[in-house]
Amino acid sequence: MRQRTLGQAGPTVSALALGCMGMSEFYGQRDDRESLATLDRALELGVNFWDTADMYGPYTNEELLAHALKGRREKIFLATKFGIVRDSHNALKRGVNGHPDYVKTSVEASLKRLGTDYIDLYYQHRMDPDVPIEETVGAMAELVQQGKVRYLGLSEVDATRLKRAHQVHPISAVQSEYSLWTRDAESQVFATCQELGIGFVAYSPLGRGFLSGTIQSPDDFDNDDFRRTHPRFQGENFTRNLQLVEAVKDIAQAKGITPSQLALAWIMAKNPHIVPLFGTKRRQYLNENVLAADIQLSAEDLTTIERVFPIEQVAGERYRKEVMQLLPKA
Repeated sequence: MRQRTLGQAGPTVSALALGCMGMSEFYGQRDDRESLATLDRALELGVNFWDTADMYGPYTNEELLAHALKGRREKIFLATKFGIVRDSHNALKRGVNGHPDYVKTSVEASLKRLGTDYIDLYYQHRMDPDVPIEETVGAMAELVQQGKVRYLGLSEVDATRLKRAHQVHPISAVQSEYSLWTRDAESQVFATCQELGIGFVAYSPLGRGFLSGTIQSPDDFDNDDFRRTHPRFQGENFTRNLQLVEAVKDIAQAKGITPSQLALAWIMAKNPHIVPLFGTKRRQYLNENVLAADIQLSAEDLTTIERVFPIEQVAGERYRKEVMQLLPKA
């Protein structure tokens, strides 16, 4: 597995990262045995950058990773997050908390669940509009000083708050959704990351599986799969987006690769400091996706791909309305 540096002088990690969220929630039924086997296989293939969060489950995803970390913690670059607060009475309701005291209690809980005494990369999962970013990052910086955290990150942050945060303590990575069908970060955040020497971690690089080309109908999802309520998978939006994916499938087929590999390679070709964070809970898809790290796309390839998949033709919002409210305003 090739490696990449997060930013100009940040940590070196595998060129592809493994998102573990779906192993515990959101994408249908869980299978801990297969998930643990997938984590084992990821390490065998050199994918040592693993990503989780306290809200996945909630909590159960960190507990799952604790089993995989035993006896080989030092081989894995582990990222987790805090800040999204879930309502115990309403699974769809979300809040945010960036208060310094919450930062401190959250990290202790994550360390305990993960069975480790340090976290490699600790993200604020969403920005709290009621707490200045300087206060939140100040509390996170204390964790670095205490040796509980090695590097700091922010997820779904706007360029202005990113600059303010970086003045308090170096931010090593920004994690935001980025793929052929979500390119919001290109407007300002990319330039700010470049200016400040910050790495970029692209989550949902396969459009929640849609860019894989294997989803042909919303009926393909389990009853408890959150994509059944996702705007881009609804009605006419689904049909319009499927047409874009079909065009990408044609390009991938001509190159002798899968649509997923093409979508991941497209991201990696955009910038050497971008790390795609793909999620899977099955070895089959892991084995397929890691091959994208060796695919080289030319500038002409990128132009062709973006011509057949114009971002302005993507139909539907990134999330449901209540979740969109947690994202920074462009």
